[in-house]
Amino acid sequence: MEKVQSKTSFAKRPSQIINLEKGKIPPQAIDLEEVVLGAMMIDKKGVDEVIDILNPDVFYKEAHQHIFEAIHTLFVNSEPVDLLTVSSQLKRSLTLEQAGGEFYLIQLTQKVSSSAHIEFHARIILQKFIQRSLIKISNEIIEESYDEATDVFDLLDTAESKLYDITQGNIKRSSETAQDLVIQAKKRIEEIANQEGLSGVPSGFELVDKLTSGWQPSDLIIIAARPGMGKTALTLSMARNMAVQHNIPVAFFSCEMSSVQLITRLISSETGLSSEKLRTGNLEKHEWEQLNVKVKGLEKAPLFIDDTPSLSIFDLRAKARRLASQHGIKMIMIDYLQLMTAGGNKNGGNREQEISTISRNLKALAKELNIPVIALSQLSRAVETRGGSKRPLLSDLRESGAIEQDADIVSFIYRPEYYKIEEWDDEENSPTDGQAEFIVAKHRNGGLDEIRLRFLGHLGKFENLETFPFTNEIASSMNAAANDDTFKTPNFPSAEDAFGSSMNDDLSPEGEDEVPF
Repeated sequence: MEKVQSKTSFAKRPSQIINLEKGKIPPQAIDLEEVVLGAMMIDKKGVDEVIDILNPDVFYKEAHQHIFEAIHTLFVNSEPVDLLTVSSQLKRSLTLEQAGGEFYLIQLTQKVSSSAHIEFHARIILQKFIQRSLIKISNEIIEESYDEATDVFDLLDTAESKLYDITQGNIKRSSETAQDLVIQAKKRIEEIANQEGLSGVPSGFELVDKLTSGWQPSDLIIIAARPGMGKTALTLSMARNMAVQHNIPVAFFSCEMSSVQLITRLISSETGLSSEKLRTGNLEKHEWEQLNVKVKGLEKAPLFIDDTPSLSIFDLRAKARRLASQHGIKMIMIDYLQLMTAGGNKNGGNREQEISTISRNLKALAKELNIPVIALSQLSRAVETRGGSKRPLLSDLRESGAIEQDADIVSFIYRPEYYKIEEWDDEENSPTDGQAEFIVAKHRNGGLDEIRLRFLGHLGKFENLETFPFTNEIASSMNAAANDDTFKTPNFPSAEDAFGSSMNDDLSPEGEDEVPF
């Protein structure tokens, strides 16, 4: 008698949650549930077609949830799926009685003769489940909206998050078994092997990608530096490498510069024309042709720039979810963290607590969308007052230690040239002209390193340092040619090959090695 009462109360519980008005029956398709389960038990083809579409939660009837769970377990274990094996699996999991017993399983197989149209039927079952989920979420939002103590911005964020989950067809489960996770991990390892060891989003910098295997999904990456070190230039270079070279959709949120200023920087980087020339429009005829030709790749790139000032974490999450849903973005970049706000009614909190809230939510966003998030950050003035090489440390992160705690990777940009340091502190005492160091100071899933990059200040661009010797060789030959009378003859190369003629205008007065390519 007790079993009957407990079962009855369990069956009534969902209706109490999802019914908005008394007397309304939740959307359901029990007859199709019976047909789909029966077809799966008599035809292996039916299992293959719908096993990745459905999950136990989409079935309205509790007995059907147990039956599908048994079928899924058999499928994962590569065991045959039929009436007898499903019955045995239900016995092993002690859920045969909740599934209706062996007689009910026999009835299900008698309701259908083949697996024809099983995928169509499964889609209808899934639609009914989505309808029930929407009703449940709407009911929860209504109840919370009547609660005066509820923060309206938190309510909006929660509502949008739940709706996003439904849109993605990814209603969250409380947990996953180790078996499912091992299968996912094995598939991922196979994919990595096919991609020659690069499992994440490539940055375009060879040594950085070698250290990180690409920026990994769900990781929060902090890139910190003092003003003038080239934080924006580095992230724009990465965004360009991802969107233009690899056609990877990237979202760039700029709280500091306008979208037009950012795209102008990218045009400068792409064409080799200095930002000053692009700002003034003082271009030669061949430079106009160079601009029109080389900017075409940038025009087609899946790069989305948002320059909303004082962006709140709530707005960021809403925009990011929308971009992920509509454009399938694989990377989010934020310039920069200290210009964001926590939003909502965060009374009584100081700036350090606000930054902690922002960094914590950025990590949550990376996990929710399963994509890497790169956030730029300012360093404190302690770097300037320190003697020696003035290399930044983790303790220099400004305003909050939570940034270091929440981030999977913390890195710094260091340019000795900025501090008038002309030689690196290495054994060779190599020159620092046009070079920067990308310092990985924290790496949760890998090693640490100090990677040198090529910095082209007049183009606002970073490159691999491997091109450095080749670049110097070109610069030397171009300058030698510039001193020759033949350089000025009418036989000079056409506009497409006019790299040398425009190069002297772009050379900085401090050195001849700052060239765009």
